[in-house]
Amino acid sequence: MANLPLHGHHCPRWLFDRMVRLSAAIVEGVVEEFGPRELLRRMSDPFWFQALGCVVGFDWHSSGLTTVLCGAIKQGMVQRQRDLGVFFAGGKAMTSRKTPLEIETYTEKYGLPDHVSELQYASRMAAKVDSAAVQDGYQIYHHFFIFTGDGSWAVVQQGMNRDNGWARRYHWLSDNISDYVEEPHAAVCGNRGRDVLNMVSRESRAARDVSVFLARERPEKTVTELKKIAAQPAEKLLQLPGAHPVPQAGRIEKTLRRLYDLSPLNFESLLATEGVGPATIRAFALVGEVVYGVRASYSDPARYSFAHGGKDGHPYPVDRKVYDRSINMLETAIRRARTGNRDKLDALRRLASLEKGLAVPKIIRGDR
Repeated sequence: MANLPLHGHHCPRWLFDRMVRLSAAIVEGVVEEFGPRELLRRMSDPFWFQALGCVVGFDWHSSGLTTVLCGAIKQGMVQRQRDLGVFFAGGKAMTSRKTPLEIETYTEKYGLPDHVSELQYASRMAAKVDSAAVQDGYQIYHHFFIFTGDGSWAVVQQGMNRDNGWARRYHWLSDNISDYVEEPHAAVCGNRGRDVLNMVSRESRAARDVSVFLARERPEKTVTELKKIAAQPAEKLLQLPGAHPVPQAGRIEKTLRRLYDLSPLNFESLLATEGVGPATIRAFALVGEVVYGVRASYSDPARYSFAHGGKDGHPYPVDRKVYDRSINMLETAIRRARTGNRDKLDALRRLASLEKGLAVPKIIRGDR
């Protein structure tokens, strides 16, 4: 099992420079061997993504794997993405805010088919869902957007929980999405939490409908109900999820008025509205539950930890076929890559150690 504690130290330059070369070489090998869309699928696979980070030199449990690996890939692919037909935007903190502009820039610079508006919308909705519609205590601070010329895309984004010092990763894949606001994730990686407001759960469909109904009601009605909820005695308030306090009605009144003017047709258009954030979504969920008796889902969407199984059968036996397929794919990609012998041999040595069934933590820490 791989937990994700937040690490404060920086990746040393000597290691990062090698990560840039090797990760870009592996990406190039995957695209040449299997095509650009296969790379998107693999980036949305939490197991493969974690394995890639380990191969290029990260400790198996490091949360820094996500941000630094994505940064290394992006830097290493600057001169190769046009030829390979796959493009990399976004990143950590303020860099993530440049994603829409980077999508537009790449499209114009490389003469790509015009999918700019659709790709920008996909990027924005992935971030909006994981920051507002899924309220799990993790604040999104990293957004990495990968796309191809035909408009296909994948997202790897990560949030941090400042209270417990842990990270959580969210994977998206365009091929898997039929609805941005109902079970849209390819994976949500982390330990399951309690009292998570999950408005994109299938079980929250009625709560989403009520939210749209409330958004089209006069704002005064919702504000009045919020004030009533906030004024309830403590013993009644304890029935509400402790992690989601009642929003202050005055703070969201401006947003409620904007929604009333726009009159959104569905929950997706509601969520996409500028200014709609966690407080607004939580307000609709609480009013819907208290006034209309429609309960949103409080089940955490996390459904993956990082594990290949254990040699002793814990937490489950290793699936050798899946394991060997991963190893063979990476070996093929690395053989095709244009890197120096040392980087190639280091990566192969890690893979060879994994194949022998040694404990992952011992291998990676020993090879650091």
